[in-house]
Order: sequence, then C-alpha cells, then structure tokens
Amino acid sequence: MAIEIKELHIRVTVNAPQGAGQTGAPPPSAPANSAGDEGDDAKDAIVAECVEQVLEILRNKTGR
Repeated sequence: MAIEIKELHIRVTVNAPQGAGQTGAPPPSAPANSAGDEGDDAKDAIVAECVEQVLEILRNKTGR
C-alpha cells in the first residue's frame, strides 16, 4: 500500500551558540558596523527577498 503525503509542515528554530569559541557572523542584535542604518538596509533586503520567494511559492501553488 502506498502512502501519499499531501501536506508537510516543517518548523526550524536556529539559535547561535553561546560562548567564547563562537566564530562566523556577528549576532543579529549587533549592527554590522558603526552605522546602524546599513545593518537595517541589509535586513530589509533579506526580508524583501524572503517575501518575494514566499509570493513565488504561493503563485506556483495556486497555479496548479
């Protein structure tokens, strides 16, 4: 007997590790540099890209 999955929900929570050995990008609460506006611009760009991808997925889903 075959099993058909019609809908799949995935939830992911990512937390930065705490400690002195942390490497990589600065935590989200820290500005990218001394000018906080540039960090806000980068966040806005990321949010805009995410919104575009979600809208594209929704368009594809309703187009079926």
